[in-house]
Amino acid sequence: MISFTVQLRFRPEDHAEIHSILEELTRLSRQEPGCVSYIPHWVEGQPDTVLIYEQYQDDAATEFHRSTEHFKKYAIGGLYQKMLDRQVETLHAIA
Repeated sequence: MISFTVQLRFRPEDHAEIHSILEELTRLSRQEPGCVSYIPHWVEGQPDTVLIYEQYQDDAATEFHRSTEHFKKYAIGGLYQKMLDRQVETLHAIA
């Protein structure tokens, strides 16, 4: 299993739009084969920061996610265009 934490920071005025994008991206990502978990969070005390926790069964499921039309539309074409910065942490399950 492969997991990711993705932390993104946005302008405060983009909060409503980011929330809307994340709702749709989450809904569609959770329907993907191999997606175990996809959970976006607003970070308490940092209202302009989102942390997304993602889990996939394997590398193939991760690559599938990144190749979907909804990832291209909502992540690359939406979140990535609005973010001020991004940090990704990749985690590999021990068992």
